[in-house]
Amino acid sequence: MTLIKTLKATAAAAVLAMSAVPAFAADIAVIAGSQEDGFFNLIKKGVDDATLMVEANGGSVNYLRTPNYDNFGPDLVNLINQAVAQGVDGIAIPIWVAEAQVPALQAAAEQGIVIMLYNSGQELKDDVKALNYFGADEFLAGYEGGKYMVDQGAKKILCHITTPGAVNHETRCSGVEKAGKEGGAQVIVLRTPANLDGDITGTAEAVKAELVSDPEIDAVISLAAWSGDAASNAVDQIGTGDRVMLGVFGLSPAILDRIKAGTQKMAIDQQPYLQGYLATSMLAAHIDFGTDVNTDPVLTGPAIIDASNVESTLAGVAKGAR
Repeated sequence: MTLIKTLKATAAAAVLAMSAVPAFAADIAVIAGSQEDGFFNLIKKGVDDATLMVEANGGSVNYLRTPNYDNFGPDLVNLINQAVAQGVDGIAIPIWVAEAQVPALQAAAEQGIVIMLYNSGQELKDDVKALNYFGADEFLAGYEGGKYMVDQGAKKILCHITTPGAVNHETRCSGVEKAGKEGGAQVIVLRTPANLDGDITGTAEAVKAELVSDPEIDAVISLAAWSGDAASNAVDQIGTGDRVMLGVFGLSPAILDRIKAGTQKMAIDQQPYLQGYLATSMLAAHIDFGTDVNTDPVLTGPAIIDASNVESTLAGVAKGAR
């Protein structure tokens, strides 16, 4: 009798143990940008927090980044293929280089791998059969940034692309151009070589050369936090801070300090923490439980940060989430 009770108790415990883990435990890859790009540390904060939930349900998350942006398209394809070879159930990824990434993602989707997009590539979601998109509407973000500068009196805006050909960067400047045209302002696009990515000194020289050669430029919109620092250095070096307004995509303590001090006009926040957190957690939840989000796409931005709301943004930056 005792043996029978023991066997029954053991069987019941085994059933409970199995029921505590979902039938499908998601093993996913989150693919991101350059290891030298601090923006993706904010994405990773969201991914790391979501990973706690994934691991609690028996799954895993592998965060993969390109070494730099010098060989961007092929490097991204290599990471996609690496994830596929590892047998992942899902891939969360931005689309920056469509001609390289789309065929690789289509091949992954044909193998049953669930694709989730974040940060860039909203307009390509259907092409790769992606589940959803978490991020900013890049055109809208550029438009709102350009409109802000025009409303502040800008007549000639320099829109600086740090990664030429990248879908999100080109789209942002297209939005700036539309806002400028509607508001009667001219927009000039500066494309610096990808090998200058992260090079604040070299990028500052490139921006400075534009400002010196065209003194009518009265606003600069940079597309990354570090290049916003470069633009600020350029303005400081030639003493044009009184006539050149600065705007930037992204946040950092230095950017917010400049906004507080009045030496930078605004920043455009796309909330990368939410992009990483939502893309990771919602992809895993879909694989594990079949859940989905009815809102498609899920927009995490844009939000304009200026002197009117800079104080409320500082706490998030201090914690590495904004």
